[in-house]
Amino acid sequence: MTEFDVKIENVVAFAALGKDIPLSVLVNKMENTEYEPEQFPGLVYRTTEPRAAALIFSSGKIVCTGTKSIEMAKAAMKKVVDRIRKLGINLPMKFDVQVENIVASSKIQAQLNLEEIAFSLENAEYEPEQFPGLVYRINEPRVAFLLFSSGKIICTGAHTIENIHTALKKLKKRLEEIGIKVKPLKN
Repeated sequence: MTEFDVKIENVVAFAALGKDIPLSVLVNKMENTEYEPEQFPGLVYRTTEPRAAALIFSSGKIVCTGTKSIEMAKAAMKKVVDRIRKLGINLPMKFDVQVENIVASSKIQAQLNLEEIAFSLENAEYEPEQFPGLVYRINEPRVAFLLFSSGKIICTGAHTIENIHTALKKLKKRLEEIGIKVKPLKN
């Protein structure tokens, strides 16, 4: 049983297909696309089931974002590649989908004094004039936390769900070392 309730907010995954993709063909034959090469080199293709946005590059790299689980990210990537294949573009049947970033949220039962935490923790940044949250980074696993005075926590940069739970345990330990009682809230 994990200590923290974690909600996955976004998964970013990518695949490098090793084949060029003619974006001009996609924009003319696929619905739900946006392509403005003067502003951004990739084509944006949106799927509805699962709901996601895919950034498709002519090099054959595809970045998929907006899903709420790793499984959904992989399903969205497969759907995007299948859709491109249906246009007669030769793409590999098998390809690796790698998770680049998982953004997750959690909450603890505490009113956090962010200024106090910023002075007490190394690798913490707090500039309330620019952003209402404190940014705290750890190296293993390599993630960044956004801490808010309400007790809300955002974790970004993880590659696995296990990384998120490991990082939250380390955060809890560090906060308790500086005198903050951390009680995770259950949904």
